[in-house]
Amino acid sequence: MPLPLGHAAIGLTTHDVCSKNNTTFSQWKVVVFVAVLANLPDMDVVIGLIFQGNGSVFHRGPTHSLFFALFMGFLASIAWKFWSQVPKMSFGNCFLVILSHVLADFFFTSSRVSFFWPFEVNWAAGYSGWGDVMNSVFLQSFQDTGIIMGCGLIVILARLTRGYPYNTGIIANAFKILVSQASPLVSYQRERARKSKQDCSYD
Repeated sequence: MPLPLGHAAIGLTTHDVCSKNNTTFSQWKVVVFVAVLANLPDMDVVIGLIFQGNGSVFHRGPTHSLFFALFMGFLASIAWKFWSQVPKMSFGNCFLVILSHVLADFFFTSSRVSFFWPFEVNWAAGYSGWGDVMNSVFLQSFQDTGIIMGCGLIVILARLTRGYPYNTGIIANAFKILVSQASPLVSYQRERARKSKQDCSYD
């Protein structure tokens, strides 16, 4: 399962590939802004912790949807008008960066997302208290190593081939490498989800 570092890497890669220049990583405000947008759907974890003491209670709901990516992408694209410290980014880039989180959770985890909310909603199962969330964020980030390496490879290839007609094909091949590197993490997360469901069945 992608953790904050993994989602940030995927978001930065998405922004870099979709941009027409190579300045993504040279502007620290852009890096921070993109990293925040890439992790924005997981605000449901914080909300769950604050109001229920369980980060999973609202997880994978409305914030993990196409509508959320569209709505928050629009707000993010005009945020610079209200706060000068926010970098100016197009709606398309903001939308795709946020959507990258939802798609990463869809492809790299066994739990479903609420992609077509409000027509469907899929809440995460299990319990995640403050300690569980802090442990995942600060002590289990090594799980994102494969994702970060794959994203770095995609960025390098995209920059080398930018402007050439075979750019898309090479990026697709790099994505396959990313998936192959992340597959052990997917298996691990599926096993955790299976055990979590078994534990819930005893309650």
